[in-house]
Amino acid sequence: MAFEIFLDAIPAPRAKGKARPSLKLSDFQAVERDFAFIVSEDVTAADIIKTIAQADKNLITDVSIFDVYTGKGVEAGKKSVAIRVTLQSYDRTLSEQDIAAVSQSIISAVNKDFGGQLRQ
Repeated sequence: MAFEIFLDAIPAPRAKGKARPSLKLSDFQAVERDFAFIVSEDVTAADIIKTIAQADKNLITDVSIFDVYTGKGVEAGKKSVAIRVTLQSYDRTLSEQDIAAVSQSIISAVNKDFGGQLRQ
C-alpha cells in the first residue's frame, strides 16, 4: 500500500469558541402532524416554514414541506402546500391539549401571514 498526502489540501483548524452545540436529545416521544394549506402561488415554501417554526419555538423541532400541488381541486392562482411538523418536549410527554394548542397556533400564523386556509 502507498498513499500521498497533499498538505495544502488539509482544511484549516476551526477557530476556538465556534464548536457545534452539543446534541440535545429528549427522553420523550416526538409527535408529527401534517397540515395542507391553500395559499397564493407567490408564497414561498421557505416563508411558510419560517412562520410555522416561529409559532412555538419551545415545542416545534422540525418543519418540512412534503408536497406542493396545483391543479384540479385547487383554485387558479393558488397552490396546496403540505407540511409536516415535528413537536417534542424535553421535559414531559405532550398531551392532546398541548398538541391542539400548537396546531391552532400554526393554523393562525399561516392564516395571518399568508391568508392560508386548511385544505379540505
